[in-house]
Amino acid sequence: MRRSRVTASPASTRAAGLLLGHAADRFLGDPRRFHPVAGFGTVAGALERRLHADSRARGAAYTALLVGGAAALGVAAERAAARRPVTHVAVTALATWAVLGGRSLEREASAVHARLAAPDLPAARRRLRSLVGRDTTTLDEGQVARAVVESVAENTSDAVVAPLVWGALAGVPGLIAYRAANTLDAMVGHRTPRHVRFGWASARLDDLLNLPGARLAGLLTAATSPNGPTAPLVAWRRDAAGHPSPNAGVVEASFAGALGLTLGGTNHYASGTEHRPTMGDGAPPTPPDIPRATTLARRVGLSAALAAAAFAAARTSARRESTSDSPTRA
Repeated sequence: MRRSRVTASPASTRAAGLLLGHAADRFLGDPRRFHPVAGFGTVAGALERRLHADSRARGAAYTALLVGGAAALGVAAERAAARRPVTHVAVTALATWAVLGGRSLEREASAVHARLAAPDLPAARRRLRSLVGRDTTTLDEGQVARAVVESVAENTSDAVVAPLVWGALAGVPGLIAYRAANTLDAMVGHRTPRHVRFGWASARLDDLLNLPGARLAGLLTAATSPNGPTAPLVAWRRDAAGHPSPNAGVVEASFAGALGLTLGGTNHYASGTEHRPTMGDGAPPTPPDIPRATTLARRVGLSAALAAAAFAAARTSARRESTSDSPTRA
């Protein structure tokens, strides 16, 4: 009985593409011009103006059209490159680089830190607006530092770990569709009068897609914690559920435990004031804690890239073994 010939799967080059894309993000950051995510945002904004209504159904159609279209584009790219391993690595790397935001996150956090160190609190407040949606005009130095650390924690999950998870699971379509959903959440998923119903589907889809990434981010935070895994895991278990987000609470609590800080508290937004329970057991953040947070975020991001590549490689190995063990007709 002959065994079938083993053929290369697109997943066999996925691991290399994910690692190369992560490296490109770390060394190059986001492209300064013609960023594909910015282009998607322009299209999404134009479509919202045409489709908007105070309706969950209309918002769900908007979300399905844009995320589905992004996924279809990813499927087309993956299929076109599937039989050419070098091309498939390049396409996967390019998509990974386009959707990751770890280097940009670190750059913005460091820019706020530099202004606090100057010291120039008004400039730090202004620069902080690129990281958070809360009102920054009255924040003191410690509150600015807390906002940066919380943003670094949440966005390490949203902009690094979660897209790598979907890249490992679904390749280029997973990368692009996840980033599309995450972008829509940022655009229409907030609770303003205009978007509370229309943006409901985008917000819920983003929550769903971030479930595995946030939990992996929490585990990797514990694994790479400078003070060992116990404090991050305790903070996660005890404090994460108090956060209004089912995903941000996991990674923010884990970062609080890993860094020995207390996060959470009162935040002021255009839509109102939120009084969030505190997370962690340490002192409130101060400006020197910002570089500690970005260092931890780098460790978590690298660990996520290695884990995603390992998962993709393991899937490839399992598929090859399954294919080689399957009998064929004589």
